[in-house]
Amino acid sequence: MEMGNESTVQEFILEGFPSVQHLGKILFLVHLLAYLSSMAGNAVIITITCIDSRLQTPMYFFLSVFSFLECCFTSTVVPKLLVIFLLGRQTISFVACFTQAFVIVFLGAAGFVLMAVMSLDRYMAICRPLHYPTIMNLKTCALLIISCLILGFTSVTGLVVKISQLSFCGPSLIPHFFCDIGPLIHLSCSNTRFVERTAFVLALFVLLTSFIITIIAYSNIVVTIIRLPSAKERQKAFSTCSSHLIVLSLMYGSCIFIYVKPKQTNRLESNREAALVNTVVTPLLNPVIYTLRNKQVHQALREKMGRMKISR
Repeated sequence: MEMGNESTVQEFILEGFPSVQHLGKILFLVHLLAYLSSMAGNAVIITITCIDSRLQTPMYFFLSVFSFLECCFTSTVVPKLLVIFLLGRQTISFVACFTQAFVIVFLGAAGFVLMAVMSLDRYMAICRPLHYPTIMNLKTCALLIISCLILGFTSVTGLVVKISQLSFCGPSLIPHFFCDIGPLIHLSCSNTRFVERTAFVLALFVLLTSFIITIIAYSNIVVTIIRLPSAKERQKAFSTCSSHLIVLSLMYGSCIFIYVKPKQTNRLESNREAALVNTVVTPLLNPVIYTLRNKQVHQALREKMGRMKISR
């Protein structure tokens, strides 16, 4: 990415959480444990989906891809945060900062589109069960995943490149614990009105599009579940969707608070706490939510653990 002609800033300083920096070593251990637990939980979902034939269905295929994106997302943010807590090294180069910003926004956008795809998958499974096996085949699932990645890439590339070409004359202190587009726009000494509007429109487009698809899908799902003849069937149908709905609520809540604001300079301080939930807490909870509420995953894990004990 090319720097603006008038840029004098060669590196940025990530402020992190200065009010609690004196607790750096404790916070390092807490966030390290959360990071390792998140990576382990998502790795378990990916592994069990690959090795258990009963879980090799579209729903678990999408879930394993989502878990992989979560691993990439947290690995882009948390290691630098750990360095800040442990060593106090807050500097990050210009190129590294914008690379981090691009990867974060790209994975975030792709993740939201993927969640919409997962909603459509649940709609097909519950509302169109006879057509589900023929429509949601391996080729369709692969095309949907590729489409999510392409849409995420194309929706953010131009924006991040445009921001990187703004002039940065100083100060270089980013009031955040990672390089996000909002704080970066705020630091530029160029006229950022167009970039701010573009960022707002793109964030609104991604979030609103995935949200509308999800609402339409689940509205039909609810109608179909209500019409099921027995309470047992209704409970089973709802249980396949409940985990997805919880994860959706966590993701939408934090991201709408952070990104869908016309003026990116507003509430940067409060954005840090919301971003911490989105980058540390939510990826940690997602594997727990999906595994604790899923009997098939429970059974597969018990069987694999049992075989491991027997082999010993």
